[in-house]
Amino acid sequence: MTSRTCVAGVGMIPFVKPGANAPYHVMGAEAAKLALADAGLDYGRVQQAYVGYVYGDSTCGQRALYPVGMTGIPIVNVNNNCSTGSTALFLARQAIESGAADCVMALGFEQMKPGALGAVFTDRPSAFDDFDAAADKLVDAPGVPLALRYFGGAGLSHMKKYGTPLSAFAKVRAKASRHARNNPLALFRKEVTADDVMNDQVIWPGVMTRLMACPPTCGAAAAILVSEKFAEQHGLNRQVRIAAQAMTTDTPSTFGAEDMMQVVGYDMARDAARKVYEAAGIGPEDLDVVELHDCFAHNELITYEGLGLCGQGEAARFIDDGDNTYGGRIVTNPSGGLLSKGHPLGATGLAQCYELTRQLRGTAAATQVEGARIGLQHNLGLGGACVVTLYQRA
Repeated sequence: MTSRTCVAGVGMIPFVKPGANAPYHVMGAEAAKLALADAGLDYGRVQQAYVGYVYGDSTCGQRALYPVGMTGIPIVNVNNNCSTGSTALFLARQAIESGAADCVMALGFEQMKPGALGAVFTDRPSAFDDFDAAADKLVDAPGVPLALRYFGGAGLSHMKKYGTPLSAFAKVRAKASRHARNNPLALFRKEVTADDVMNDQVIWPGVMTRLMACPPTCGAAAAILVSEKFAEQHGLNRQVRIAAQAMTTDTPSTFGAEDMMQVVGYDMARDAARKVYEAAGIGPEDLDVVELHDCFAHNELITYEGLGLCGQGEAARFIDDGDNTYGGRIVTNPSGGLLSKGHPLGATGLAQCYELTRQLRGTAAATQVEGARIGLQHNLGLGGACVVTLYQRA
């Protein structure tokens, strides 16, 4: 599991609202070219590519990369729900670590539609049947869309267990807006206060307002991973390395615990983080910066505890003490996160990689976390998969 793969190049295009985007293949090609330019490499050097997206036909990865170059390399299309981008990254790193390749591209993009996510294939069983059944059993919220019930239900579980106030989620959203104000790639850059969030449109009384949920957006991001030997031979940037990485899927506790926190992946995140810390020989107290999966403010809050950034039941205090932002213990989502950038499913994990790579290089400009040397990435997909990646500055 321990890795010494170098992140030689990253690229990302601004995320935009559905309808304001270029077609998926144009976005994907642009992000790929940006990553290659950042690495200082020609596409002809890339030996394999893993391309992630959720909504598209089976070889959309080829459609996006052929304009960049038709070199005959293996192109593997990846679909793992909201963790798709980081799953592509996981596979790219495995190719490097196994010795199968020395230069690999991970690319993610998504062309989304407005509104809540829904099923595409309605003539067959859904991958979410068991999750829907759990939500129906554990959450009494008729009329609330399922994604909101999943994550709002997890937040409600935390509120009931630990007395967490609704205002804690509002503070998470307000923090995201303060960070996004400095990120030119974020879609929503207007700063809002916790009171603004609390007073926004109520979509689940006592549980969630509209600003606590991330919107669908369109976009693309990419990374070039190389072996240390390849980086040295070609004079590439070796400042940032993937020190450890783990991917987990659901276990019996997902449904057996009868708790919405587990249904939405709390245990997957906890287990993946533990594996990464053990492999790297560090603990959460060593982290400087984290990009985590804040599809809802509720998921950011419970993930603080899942990743060990604070103890169980301590997330509200972690937030109140300012330990999740600049000047605190661990800066979380300096990019503004999904709450500010939106969530183009296939691109999200690689956008997190983009931000953390820049942070550890010291080139993040207005979002820079001073002295950042260790960063953690958490990307979650229901259904389910969770990828946690630890980055270190060499």
